[in-house]
Amino acid sequence: MTTLEKDRTLDPHFDAMLEAAKAIQMPPMAAIPAPMVRELYRSQRAGQDAGAPKDLDVRDLDVAGAEGPLKARLYTPKDAAAVGGCLIYFHGGGFVIGDLDTHDDFLRRLSAASGLRAIAIDYRLAPEHPFPAAHDDALAATKWVFDHASEIGVDPAKIAVGGCSAGGNLAACLAIELKADPAHKIAFQLLLYPATAMEQETQSRKDLAVGYVLTAEVMAWFGEHFGATRHADGRRAEPKHADVSGVAPALVITAGFDPLKDEGKAYAAQLNAAGVKATHVEYPSFVHDFMIMASVSPAVVPAIEDTAKALKAALS
Repeated sequence: MTTLEKDRTLDPHFDAMLEAAKAIQMPPMAAIPAPMVRELYRSQRAGQDAGAPKDLDVRDLDVAGAEGPLKARLYTPKDAAAVGGCLIYFHGGGFVIGDLDTHDDFLRRLSAASGLRAIAIDYRLAPEHPFPAAHDDALAATKWVFDHASEIGVDPAKIAVGGCSAGGNLAACLAIELKADPAHKIAFQLLLYPATAMEQETQSRKDLAVGYVLTAEVMAWFGEHFGATRHADGRRAEPKHADVSGVAPALVITAGFDPLKDEGKAYAAQLNAAGVKATHVEYPSFVHDFMIMASVSPAVVPAIEDTAKALKAALS
């Protein structure tokens, strides 16, 4: 069993998963085309979450993107109010991989446990669509949900944005961009192990650079494809460097064996220092992306349920 500190031991189920992954010989990330990595990720995801609730109303629809329609997926629990709160969700994957299906089971669990609608956005991915495509799409799609709230049973006063990893970055950036927009006022942020700046040397990025799902090699591959650091407006994708005063309250969740944990914790502190109510919760024995791996460890489901309770309370 892996232990980094006396009070931080890796969940045995995730430990076994990582040990099994070591036996798989993979070429360097730089040698693998993005479409192939996407397919590998989809295949991997199929075995990491199963048994999610099926008794929801789930339908695919189109929403506005920055340069045309985007696919989206609306989740409505059977016991949802006729009009109620909604979470706009952006999947993780370094802005390069992931889609509506890779995070479907997680959103079914979260929506069912919270009793709230959720709408997942299939934003454009790099390298075909580098920065700022994902951020432009996220902004356009979020405005679409506000502007069409009555059509999908959503109370525009109770709309949260959320996401995991790169999706958490999108949600945090949206909260900043829309903080002074009275027509699109975000009520809450759900930030799951968010990336807060493209290049930074936190202690956790150093300590957990190899062997814990999200490696330094993978992050460099994502960053090269995404291209924000080469863009004149790249700081737009880095909430760490933004004025966060006046943004919506937030729940920031991190994992003890995730290289992004230090920046997530620091971002919660940054929000609080700016007068924004932010709660930080760390799951010390989990790895990056644990929320979408309920089939790997039974301890994940209670974490999702606790997150759902917090989301429901925030939008009540």
